[in-house]
Amino acid sequence: MKRGFGHRVRELKVTLWTLIVPPSVWAAHFLFSYLWAAIRCAKLGGFATFPTLYAIGTGIALLVILAAGVIAHLQSHVPGDDPPHEEGTDIDRTRFLAFSTVLLSALSFVGVLFTAAPVLFLTDCR
Repeated sequence: MKRGFGHRVRELKVTLWTLIVPPSVWAAHFLFSYLWAAIRCAKLGGFATFPTLYAIGTGIALLVILAAGVIAHLQSHVPGDDPPHEEGTDIDRTRFLAFSTVLLSALSFVGVLFTAAPVLFLTDCR
């Protein structure tokens, strides 16, 4: 019997480590953005017209955050058990961590977009 992708994802364990993936990617992208801008301004006095390497790095960060959010969303929605999930059971804790990961993924996704916008659209370091 073949299992689908969604079923395999629901079987994964949600932990605090999976919860910190989206904000960690956002923080790494934020650090990369500032270092990239500082080096470009110090060496060249301005940004490139369109920084291709930076755009690729931003795309990778967005894909990792999106993947974490989709996986957490699939884990938080187990068919046949309607909310509210207020019990102290393992499955309710798993759903809480998964839903928290979804929210952090959304926040991190927007954070990466707002961090990348100035680098992608500004050309002057003043």
